[in-house]
Amino acid sequence: MEFGVFILAQQRGYHQSSRQVISNSIEQTVVAEQAGFDTAWYAEHHFNNYSLSPSPLMTVAHAAAKTQRIRLGTAVCILPLYHPARFLAEVGFVDTVSNGRLELGVGSGYQEFEFERFGVQIAESGAIFNEFLDVIPKGLTQKIFEHQGQYLSIPPSSIAVRCLQDPMPPIWVTSGNPVTLGRGVREHHNLFVTALLNGNDAIAGLRGRLEKVAADNGKDLDRDVKFGFLRCGYASDNKSEIDAYLDCARFQRRISESLKYRRAQSDDGYMVKEVPSETDPTFDQLRKNLPVGSVNEVIDKMLEEISILRPKHIALQTQLGDFDQKTMLRQIELWGDKIIPAIRKEIGSAAAVA
Repeated sequence: MEFGVFILAQQRGYHQSSRQVISNSIEQTVVAEQAGFDTAWYAEHHFNNYSLSPSPLMTVAHAAAKTQRIRLGTAVCILPLYHPARFLAEVGFVDTVSNGRLELGVGSGYQEFEFERFGVQIAESGAIFNEFLDVIPKGLTQKIFEHQGQYLSIPPSSIAVRCLQDPMPPIWVTSGNPVTLGRGVREHHNLFVTALLNGNDAIAGLRGRLEKVAADNGKDLDRDVKFGFLRCGYASDNKSEIDAYLDCARFQRRISESLKYRRAQSDDGYMVKEVPSETDPTFDQLRKNLPVGSVNEVIDKMLEEISILRPKHIALQTQLGDFDQKTMLRQIELWGDKIIPAIRKEIGSAAAVA
């Protein structure tokens, strides 16, 4: 079982400067490596405070210079917003400067607000994404490649800085579309999924959908597919500390839905207002749904979720809202010191018995 940290780099208000947000993200990466996490993941969003991570590849390149071992992932590069030739060149460069530690997560995007400002039609995002998936292996594995498609066009070209990983960095596909996930399965890519802030029923439903995707494409989910699970979780005996984390998680949900469904309101054109929704979960519901509580409670809940979903990788959301940085760094250390070893030990014991 692999564990990662997922860093969204959010700015909940002007009491956080952009410099502080980015600095905190890199510091969490360094501490995650020291704590024994396998991977640090960085989001991509644009033009508002939902996330201050406009280029996960740039973040990976910077974090690579601050770390030695931890793998560094994009979660995800929004492919329709890139020019393919530049994207491929930067992937080769980033894999090189990270000494072959790049995990390449890709997606089609969902915030129309971003697409409008890049001059891309969000209605075409799925088709562009799928064509991009044709181009990536060409550019990263062939000395000379070309592509002529409906949306992307590249004359015979060569990427100057080649990837260190052979034949190329692992690709992670994230999507709510089973057709897109199915393509990822067929082409031996990894998948990235989430149950958002929901509980065991949603996780069981997610497992069922993934099993169907795998079966529809001639694969066995457990044997043939590597997939990661993005999850909020927090361990503490201090209820107010847990509630502060859950408040930041709910903030993320509110802003994400506001942008996705075009409800976003702002007084200054940048800072999106946090508006409660009729579908907001209560803290009691979140405490029931998520692995939060004492260390032992978190371990038990994580093991329960793992038994249902059976992922190969879990990405813990660490950088959310305006949660206190020193407290979060201690949390990352706690996961590395107690929670992750206990989960791995229990999984290993169960596998040995089986």
